[in-house]
Amino acid sequence: MRKLLKKQGFAPNVLVTDKLRSYGAARSEIGLSARHEQGVRKNNRVENSHQPTRRRERKMQRFKSPGSAQRFLSIHAVVQNTFNVQRHLTSRRTLRVFREEAFRTWQAATAA
Repeated sequence: MRKLLKKQGFAPNVLVTDKLRSYGAARSEIGLSARHEQGVRKNNRVENSHQPTRRRERKMQRFKSPGSAQRFLSIHAVVQNTFNVQRHLTSRRTLRVFREEAFRTWQAATAA
């Protein structure tokens, strides 16, 4: 928390966390006078912004070293972006076109 505050350059007006007691202890140890709001769903915005990172962390758990995980994940990200189409934003017909294009790209990349 100290590093984060130092990087921001200013003290926040409100500190929003979940109900983990160590946040309150860290706040008092640092001497932060900001209002501390705790709640079950108050930090959903922060937690949701970490989801891509969490997804990558779950995949990294199967690897023996960070280097091998990074090699895999750098390739995985490219392949994931090729096939991951935002389905809720497109019609079925457009989705089929996107998937055909993704598979053609994949075939060209793997057949070469």
